[in-house]
Amino acid sequence: MNKVLYEQRGRIAYITLNRPESLNAVDDELDGALWDVWADFNSDDALDIAIITGMGRGFCAGADLNTWLPKWEHANALDIRKNIGRGFGGGITRGQHRIYKPIIAAVNGPAIGGGFEIALACDFRIASESAQFASFEVRRGLHQGDGGIVRLVAIAGLAVALDLALTGRIITAEEAYRLGLVNRVVPDDQLMATAEEQANQILKNSQQAIRSAKETILDVIGRTLDDALRVETLNAYSSVGDFSEVNARLQQFYKRKKSEAGRS
Repeated sequence: MNKVLYEQRGRIAYITLNRPESLNAVDDELDGALWDVWADFNSDDALDIAIITGMGRGFCAGADLNTWLPKWEHANALDIRKNIGRGFGGGITRGQHRIYKPIIAAVNGPAIGGGFEIALACDFRIASESAQFASFEVRRGLHQGDGGIVRLVAIAGLAVALDLALTGRIITAEEAYRLGLVNRVVPDDQLMATAEEQANQILKNSQQAIRSAKETILDVIGRTLDDALRVETLNAYSSVGDFSEVNARLQQFYKRKKSEAGRS
């Protein structure tokens, strides 16, 4: 059985973690398969956006403790150093986090520990009403090491990061929404339809501009104001290329406005 299901429909890639018997906990095989999926998505010119979800009743319960922890218990310093270039979830948390195509997490149940880190590494998080989130690592004697702390601070701020990272408490989808950790909360049976609606809204826009905007957002994090403004300006004005797409879109806009004026 494939531990990651990868389907392409139109310009959307559908990625499904497929270990429902363990709430899609990530073992080495799933992690390796997911690395290949992210690399394929990134390089495939026919794909512009991805939706990742979990099979069954959960998004992802984090690392498979039976296989993940033992290898680190006996790791040496060089093993740890090599791990810097390859994070969790097939590298989406670190290593392949510079994919500039948008990624939507359709969180269909518990997103715990490393599963929470995978969700935080996505650009949008749409949660079902039954979704839950928690940084369980502190309950096991650890803390987040694959972007969980960094992204909690960046997305929701210091107070929320301290609360969730230090208590390890479970929060509901509604609380996650109030804290700014998810974009929308929808009934369970509307989750994928809502994710697809979000994807199709993005697909209406210039993908060249979309990818440049995402790259710019990632590039300005942590910079001084003047430096960040320089990066934004450089990326924005260079992303239009030869202006052919801009001109084509402007002509469509003018044509639509003229048609609307003629009907009024």
